[in-house]
Amino acid sequence: MTKNRAFLKWAGGKYSLIEEINKSLPQEGRLVEPFVGAGSVFLNSDFDEYLLNDVNADLINLYKLLQTNPSEYIKESHKFFDAKYNDPERYYEIRKQFNATQDTVERSVLFLYMNRHGYNGLCRYNLKGGYNVPFGRYKKPYFPEKELWNFAEKSQKATFTNHCFRQTFESTKQGDVIYCDPPYAPLSPTASFTSYSGQGFKLKDQEELAMLAEKASAADIPVLISNHDLELTRRLYQGATLTEIQVKRTISQKAGKRLKVSELLARY
Repeated sequence: MTKNRAFLKWAGGKYSLIEEINKSLPQEGRLVEPFVGAGSVFLNSDFDEYLLNDVNADLINLYKLLQTNPSEYIKESHKFFDAKYNDPERYYEIRKQFNATQDTVERSVLFLYMNRHGYNGLCRYNLKGGYNVPFGRYKKPYFPEKELWNFAEKSQKATFTNHCFRQTFESTKQGDVIYCDPPYAPLSPTASFTSYSGQGFKLKDQEELAMLAEKASAADIPVLISNHDLELTRRLYQGATLTEIQVKRTISQKAGKRLKVSELLARY
């Protein structure tokens, strides 16, 4: 199968792990993703239908717009990939505009611009909900037109929701398969990227996710969870079959500093 890239840059994206993940997922029925992120697993799997959720409302609104009106969205987004917008002053003006508006179409268009022009594919909000990723200083940010169209086409098999992961688990039924890619447990106290939504993802959330996975598994709904390989996660997922994999971290801009770390796939 030809691998498809997501149109968004995404810290912790699963493009490089698709083969390992697909080996652990039964490819039938409906795939449910409580933390869809950039959608690499969705784009590179073959289920009859998908329930794709994320707590980030900007992300889900963008996906719904691309699903229902791709040509207009792609046309409007493309305008911001002119060289005049690849400038720190313009970037911060647009970021301010994004944070000031509640118009979902405007926010969706500007979200893609900031994702491709901001620092290293980060998606981060402050405690007040303001997008605060700094300018990325790329020579010529790539406009992902092919990837946008590919997502729009595949999204016809998907339902998008903007709930917490608990509600998504409540929406599952027999015949579903659940894949969870939560914000990872931090490798160290200073290495936490858990603010994709402005709400954070705390230890109690990690614990509750593991409990929900066990409950779903008891109801004959398979669950697969990705996370860092830590003493904490091995304890949380002790009821699952664990597979250890080595992956390159992509949070550093310098390729030479992208060291390999161990991750776990926990299969319930």
